[in-house]
Amino acid sequence: MMGIVFNLLEAAVCRTYGEARWYQLLDKAGLDGAYTSIGNYPDAEAFRIVGVAAEVLQLPPGEVLRWFGRESMGMVAERYSLFFTDHSSVRTFLPTINRVHNDEVRKLYPGALLPQFSFEDAPADTLRMVYHSSRSLCDLAQGFIEGTALVFKEQITVEHPYCKLRGDHQCRFDIRFRELMPANSPLVQD
Repeated sequence: MMGIVFNLLEAAVCRTYGEARWYQLLDKAGLDGAYTSIGNYPDAEAFRIVGVAAEVLQLPPGEVLRWFGRESMGMVAERYSLFFTDHSSVRTFLPTINRVHNDEVRKLYPGALLPQFSFEDAPADTLRMVYHSSRSLCDLAQGFIEGTALVFKEQITVEHPYCKLRGDHQCRFDIRFRELMPANSPLVQD
């Protein structure tokens, strides 16, 4: 797994729970925590940190991954703002994620094992996104989607009707967009 993922996880934990908690997680996981952003580290180390965090926080590991995705997307937007500048919404940004992965991330991290996303026809208020990865980190992907909505200050609903972890043939997200009513609408009250 790319070192930047470990760096983002460390930053998210430190920002929310403090630096001492990060070192507690590393100690409990039996890891030294020396991760450089350009390094590549065993997936098992990330899974151990998530497992320990789930134990300490008394949450399912999937919830820890979703939290991490939500928390880290703002940091990604700050560090790599050029990926976001041509977009004003989740709906326009997410379909470009494969290009960002293939063109930009691989320049920085040659050989990185990256997920791929495909998009299917869906109702007008929905973006249907299929997640493809041998790592099965669909909870992290969902957190990134939710975090992207925070970056763009949008309200969305993310449904995960199909999941390989539940025995389905694919992981699919249905991202629904809420229309905000104009300020002069008779349904909007001051």
